[in-house]
Parts: sequence; C-alpha cells; structure tokens
Amino acid sequence: MHARPAAQAIRQAAAIGRRLAERWGKATGTLDLLTVLSALALMSLDVPGLAAADNSLTGPTAALVLTAGAASLLLRRAAPWLPYAVALCLLGWLHELTLAQFALYSLGRYRGRRAGTLGVIGYVAFAYVMFLLPGWPPHRGETLSEFLSLIVPVGVLAAGVGVAANRQDLVHALEAQRAETDMLHAVQQERARIARDVHDFVGRELTLLSVRSQVLARRASGGPFEEGFEELSETARSAHQMLNEIIVQRGLDGAPTPGLDALPELAERSGRAGSPVELLVAPAAHRLSPLRQAAVHRVVQECLTNAAKHAPGERVTVRVDVVDGRLGIAVRNALPAAAPKSAPVSSGSGTAGMAERVLAVGGEFSAGPVGGAYEVTACLPAGELA
Repeated sequence: MHARPAAQAIRQAAAIGRRLAERWGKATGTLDLLTVLSALALMSLDVPGLAAADNSLTGPTAALVLTAGAASLLLRRAAPWLPYAVALCLLGWLHELTLAQFALYSLGRYRGRRAGTLGVIGYVAFAYVMFLLPGWPPHRGETLSEFLSLIVPVGVLAAGVGVAANRQDLVHALEAQRAETDMLHAVQQERARIARDVHDFVGRELTLLSVRSQVLARRASGGPFEEGFEELSETARSAHQMLNEIIVQRGLDGAPTPGLDALPELAERSGRAGSPVELLVAPAAHRLSPLRQAAVHRVVQECLTNAAKHAPGERVTVRVDVVDGRLGIAVRNALPAAAPKSAPVSSGSGTAGMAERVLAVGGEFSAGPVGGAYEVTACLPAGELA
C-alpha cells in the first residue's frame, strides 16, 4: 500500500530539488558576473590616473590588468582567497583599493568571521608596508593618520558586511533545515498513525475471521471441511500475530483515527471557535472502509485547524463525495481581506501529514489559493464499500 505513493513522493521531491539546484546555480552565476562587472566599472574610474602614475601602463594595458583582476571574483565562492591575493597584488603594484573591498567582503561572506578578520589584518599590514615604501600616492594618505583613516575603515567595513551576510546565510540555512526536519517529522508521525489504523482495523477483521473459522470448524466436526476451517483459523491468528509484531512491538500504539461519524463534532468545535462549517457528506461515504474514513477525518481536521489559524471567522465548506469508485474531499475557505495582526504559530507540516495520509492509499492531493479562497482537494480510490 505504501510503496508506490512513497516512491512517487521521493521522485517528485528529487525532481523539485534538481530544478531548484539548477535555478540557484544560474542565479548565483549571474550574481557573480554582475559583481565582476560592478568591480570593473568602479576600478575603470582609476584607469587615467594609473596610466599617468605608472609609465609601464597605457590606458588599454591598465584596463586589461584591471579586467583580469576583476575576473578573479568569479571564484569568490569556491576560492575567496584567490581574489584576495590578486587584490593585494594590485594594491602593491597600482595602489588599487576597489578590488580589495570586494575580496574582503567575499572572505567574510563565504568563509566566516575568522577568515574575514585574518583578511583585514593581512590587508592593513600589507598596505602599511607599501605606505612606508617610496611611491605611495598622496591621495591614499600622506600622513599615518590619513592613511589609517582611509585604509582601515575600508577593510573593516567590507569584511564586516561580508560577515553579517554570512551570519544571515547561516540563519536562513538553519531555518530551511528546521522546516525540512519538521516536514519529515510530520510525515513520520502520519505514517505511524496510518500503521496504528491498519493494526486496529485489519486486526479486528482478522480476529473476527479467526473466531468464525473456529465456530465453523466445530460445526463441521467429523466432516470433510473441519481441517480446512481449523487451518483458516490458524492462518488468521498467525497473520494477527505478525501484525502485532510489525506494528505494536515497534511502539506505534494509540487510538485509531476517528471516521466520518466524528466530522459533525469537528464542525461544531470549529463553529464555536468562530469559523462556521458547511458540512456536505454523501450518504455513500459512510459505507467507506475504516481506513478511508480515517483519511477523510485526518484531512478535514487539519483543514479546519489551518482555517482557524489563517482565516479566522471565514466560512468553511467541506464536501465528501463518492463518484464512480473515487472518493473526493474538498475543503474551501475564503482568504481574509487583511492579514492577522499577529502571525499564527505554524510549522507548515500539517499539509505534509495530510498529503502522506492521502498518498498512502494511492490518492492525489493538492492545496493552495484558488480564486480568492484557499482550497484543499484530495481524490483517492474509494475501495470496496460496505
């Protein structure tokens, strides 16, 4: 029952992951190219002065040198120390500070606080040595105080912004990891509930089968069918024991999920909480198997909870239909005109639990805004009706 939906879910998740990775790769490549062009544009402002200050450079030669230096920023994510080294070379040769700012930011952003601190120390020390040597340009600071007031803030600010961005990246990564963990936890919990329901519902039928087989075996005592009924009873007991070993002994205990009979109570509670419910359940739905009814209850329960969180006071419509051997569940509520004053506490894992419950019985699930309302739909095989 679980293999095909689980495999589909894994394939879908893998496909989504590949698409996101491709998009992220393209986005980061474009951002790195824009960074190179920005650095080159800023450095190009110094080309006339560089050509005038150093007879070994003409205007075109200076432009080529600065372009090569800016191009090193394409490796700022994988090897941020490389553009840093190039920036120091340009600082010592041409007294160019622009690339050093980009390099120090990259160190702090992609290698963290320690690398950013070491980069600033090395940059300031190298610049001070160049300041002591002949040829340091006056516009970079003629006195020590002028030199320090220019060089140190440039390096500290660039690396500090990079370190702050690195911290923000870590926070976002941690939030994404927590969301993924919550999602996986919700799926595991839903699988545990499904296993409990399978044990309770199927175990009850196996027990009845075993008892009936024993009764028939006694009635057929001495007849040709006595041995067959006894064998059937023993098979049912063995299957029930295996079910206990697989599910109960793994700690998946607890009460089964209620069925359709509990929906009016859910609707009443939702109405008392301020979200009135219009409950439309087809008569044929009450003939569904306990597992199907448990799936309906789980979806409706989570939808009403989400409606109370995100659309308080809005009317909720719940439809449960059985048509042509398919069970359809549709829960719809209007989206609020204005956002709640305080954001509701929600991990977003409830939707994953609903989807897992539906996928476990071979169904399809979707949830999202549709025409000014939020709609959750599920369609799954109705199975054999009682």
